Amino acid sequence: MCIVGAGFGGIGLAIRLKEAGFDRLTIIERGDSVGGVWRDNTYPGLTCDVPSHLYSLSFEPKHDWSRRFPQRAEIHAYLEECADRYGLREHLRLGTEVAGADFDEATGRWRIRTTGGDELEADFLVSATGQLSRPQMPVIPGLEDFEGPSFHSARWDHDVDIAGKRVAVVGAGASAIQFVPEIAREARELTIFMRSPNWVIPKPDRPYRRWQQRLFGRFPWIQAASRIWIWLRFEFFILAFNRFRPLGRMYEAGYRRRIEKEIADPE
Repeated sequence: MCIVGAGFGGIGLAIRLKEAGFDRLTIIERGDSVGGVWRDNTYPGLTCDVPSHLYSLSFEPKHDWSRRFPQRAEIHAYLEECADRYGLREHLRLGTEVAGADFDEATGRWRIRTTGGDELEADFLVSATGQLSRPQMPVIPGLEDFEGPSFHSARWDHDVDIAGKRVAVVGAGASAIQFVPEIAREARELTIFMRSPNWVIPKPDRPYRRWQQRLFGRFPWIQAASRIWIWLRFEFFILAFNRFRPLGRMYEAGYRRRIEKEIADPE
């Protein structure tokens, strides 16, 4: 068995395979550690937009999450802990990138080639590379002539000091929602270019108190109930916007009232 990628998908699958008795497996990861997007992305303010009790493996709950919406470093550490706890280190091939794979009809096996020239064989091949591992820089005429630093948020350049600078951000998606408030505190001037207006809704984040963490650890069913409740709320929320449009418009009306209350300028 060969798994390509050591993010949540690859780590979760490898754990379940080992539990089922499949020990002959290899996890190929081009990075220098497990973690996927939570290893590669390091931009300011990076947190998850899914509560920690849900954004974790169902069979490996973590009772001592520091806050309701986990931050990047804590999620990365969680995946590293999972790799250690379930003995996945011996199955990892870090710093290895897959160049291609072909299925051999005669032998019924996969032949996997790496960019380093190695070749592996496996009965089963699983792609767990995700869809957020290759940043796409926008094609902007004249960008090659821009003399200042420029980079994608997924490859944040921490050597660039934003304090006191004029900063332009292209895009207003999930990443921008997180890092824009952080750099706005430092930048002299900040301009955001967006193709269309974006919805921003409240994020009820808060730290977990120590007594809550101890409660989750002593009574796991409480955390399990919390996970189920969060899942139900999220599923209901998605259905309201995708299927039950009248219900979705009720949500929208509430968010519009919040916009009118908090933003004075109608433009």
